[in-house]
Amino acid sequence: MALDLSNHPHRRYNPLTGEWVQVSPHRTQRPWQGKQERIPGEEKPEYDPKCYLCPGNSRAGDAKNEEYESTFVFDNDFSALLPDTPNEEFNKNDLLIAKGEKGICRVICFTPRHDLTLPEMEHSQIRNVVDVWVKEYEELGSRDYINYVQIFENKGEIMGCSNPHPHGQIWAQQTIPEEPKKELIQQKEYYSKHGRTLLSDYLKLEIQEDERIVAQNDHFVVLVPFWAFWPFETMVISRRPFARFTDMTDEERDALADIIKQITVKYDNIFEISFPYSAGFHPAPTDGKDHPEWHFHMHFYPPLLRSATVKKFRVGYEMLGNQQRDITAKASADLMKLLSDVHYKLR
Repeated sequence: MALDLSNHPHRRYNPLTGEWVQVSPHRTQRPWQGKQERIPGEEKPEYDPKCYLCPGNSRAGDAKNEEYESTFVFDNDFSALLPDTPNEEFNKNDLLIAKGEKGICRVICFTPRHDLTLPEMEHSQIRNVVDVWVKEYEELGSRDYINYVQIFENKGEIMGCSNPHPHGQIWAQQTIPEEPKKELIQQKEYYSKHGRTLLSDYLKLEIQEDERIVAQNDHFVVLVPFWAFWPFETMVISRRPFARFTDMTDEERDALADIIKQITVKYDNIFEISFPYSAGFHPAPTDGKDHPEWHFHMHFYPPLLRSATVKKFRVGYEMLGNQQRDITAKASADLMKLLSDVHYKLR
């Protein structure tokens, strides 16, 4: 009997990390099972005098926001990394091991509007955010002790977002974090073997099959990875194999703003709510090396499963054994690609 990826349980390999995910499609042939609910939309004001991210408002201590009119960046008042951390090691019997980690954490307010998330912002406003990402990557990455600049967003309370004002974060640090490190190893190995980037060959295959592509423009493609773990996980991949934010042309910056608008609108339209996710970029390290193997991309990891109130948790087997999902990547992509490009609030 031939293996049927739409019905038989199987494992899928993630070439970016070298890890596997268990897929059990026979458990559900479609994502819509169980009770479907809609949660009431939360109405937020354009300006909240109690919000510590709104223009002109006070933050921690004596800090006060500028009366900003576009994007606004500041050093995190409760930074997880500090630039003056001692660069020392601790080791007891090769069992208790620690090392000081230098770094800088910043917050990016996407817009002065308290009530606008990325999918509700204009293209020009998102382009401003893209330009800030490029500037921060370049400035932070140029520091001699910063070897990786991780830019990300946690959207929604269930993703641990401590403030509803639309914002993202930057953690720039001395060590390449574990997830990019896995991708670095895998991409280097592939490039040394084939002379091409792993994601350029993967994207070519996905375009040929045209089963998991959700949205695209002239410079970027959004797809559900073949090895996706989260039910509505997607990845944004550049068509041109460049490595860094600073490698983008002006047209590619515009296209990145456009593709982020496309996918985030589709996310909100799935359950007609402000769709929660953790999302972030994986550009090349800023360690002074060339990194011809690295291919610029972005990950979206949303936690919702079958409705606005049914969540996917990583528990039990997934924490102790292996990542696992029921809905196939194709099923998720089929649903998302049919969603409107117009935000549900505007229809």
